[in-house]
Amino acid sequence: MAQAGSAGWEGDLSVKPVGAKRRQAQVLTVGGVRIRRGSAVRVDIPVSGLPVGPEVTLPCMVLRGSNDGPRIWLSAAIHGDELNGIEIISRVLERLKPRQLTGTLLAVPTVNVFGLLHEDRYLPDRRDLNRSFPGGTGGSLARRLAGTLLSEVVNGCSFGIDLHTGSGGRDNLGQIRCDLDDPEARRLGEAFGAPVLMHARTRDGSLRAAAADRGVGVLVYEGGQALRFDEAPIRQGVAGVMRVLAELGMWAEEAARGVPSLLCRRSTWERAPRAGFARITVELGERVKQGQRLGCVAGPFGGRSSALKARNAGVVLGIARNPVVYQGDAIVHVGQVRDGLP
Repeated sequence: MAQAGSAGWEGDLSVKPVGAKRRQAQVLTVGGVRIRRGSAVRVDIPVSGLPVGPEVTLPCMVLRGSNDGPRIWLSAAIHGDELNGIEIISRVLERLKPRQLTGTLLAVPTVNVFGLLHEDRYLPDRRDLNRSFPGGTGGSLARRLAGTLLSEVVNGCSFGIDLHTGSGGRDNLGQIRCDLDDPEARRLGEAFGAPVLMHARTRDGSLRAAAADRGVGVLVYEGGQALRFDEAPIRQGVAGVMRVLAELGMWAEEAARGVPSLLCRRSTWERAPRAGFARITVELGERVKQGQRLGCVAGPFGGRSSALKARNAGVVLGIARNPVVYQGDAIVHVGQVRDGLP
């Protein structure tokens, strides 16, 4: 994790003794644009041109507070069909006023503009951007876009929150995924206050893995499903971001405390026992017992059905909303949880 006095703090980037006064530079540069204290500036960072000519940029809103503090980022739509994070960032920006902010917030609501325009998870070359980090200045479009986000936004930050939804027709209960063995990530994950706090290892090529290699922690928020706005996880996401800002000392207004998260270190997907049409009888967030019936899979003519049961007790973290399934398809995600965060 980046510590106060390192690249996660603005101004003089040399390491200071604990308690030493830090000086903040009058001008911060993001994407070649100078950002002064107490200002909000949109920066359009060049990425690539379209075949017909116009340039596509990485749009970033930079809110620089009047006072010294951490520099963090918010990102959404790394997968172009995952839209809830866009609305979360929009609502967070509506609440914040730069002159009342301590430190700097960089908000990138539409990372994968190409996928967004095509209502698609992937880039035009079918690459998954969240498996293309750290990227670079050459090579594929995915590699270039990943490198741009990392160099222009992530570098210099001390922490980030990456916003996602379920994919492939899956609907996710609001959950924070992070390294629970990292004290700082766990502290901020608890502050976020999502319904579930999950331990998750980093995946090669992901933004979280690339940031971790640079000593920067990331919370990944998952909630809702692709290609729509889901009000409940959006509200949870907005409240969670504001609580993290307050926990970091970046925002003075007290955020309403949420119900303590359920702690989850293990989870399993219950899979279709046969091909057919799934009829799910549980809901997101529902507590289930070991062996409990979660639904069934039947053929198009009804008749005999095959039961879908929970192998472990836990809480329903995700549900596949498309009823058409093949044998082995993941249908219900059950997390083994415990109350509180010991």
